[in-house]
Amino acid sequence: MKTKKELNNEMCSASEECLAALLPVRDALEVLSGRWKLPILIALSNRPKRFKEISKDINGITDKMLSKELKDLEINKLVTRTVYDTFPPTVEYARTEHSHTLYNVIGALHEWGSLHRNKIIGNLYEDTKSN
Repeated sequence: MKTKKELNNEMCSASEECLAALLPVRDALEVLSGRWKLPILIALSNRPKRFKEISKDINGITDKMLSKELKDLEINKLVTRTVYDTFPPTVEYARTEHSHTLYNVIGALHEWGSLHRNKIIGNLYEDTKSN
């Protein structure tokens, strides 16, 4: 694993390169922005699911927001929508191969989120203990 200094030097050996490094980061943040996209991808990680199954898996998301986020994920080729010729029509959502390239990103966010949560909760716990 690269050190922070190695990563920084690799990305920003010149100020123009630093600015150029921002473009793919901004692109990634735009695609994954918001509260719901990553939870939706995680909900779909085991198997394709119907709309209501996803809605039940993600506490707090509205149907309108889920619909919007699924459309965004489909536009960015992270989710596919398959309509089956049944009565009434059955619609399933599934992750694409391209979405699996986010595995390390989601893992890194999980690891950092756990560290951050422990640090914040630990600090809050220490603050309340001293009072």
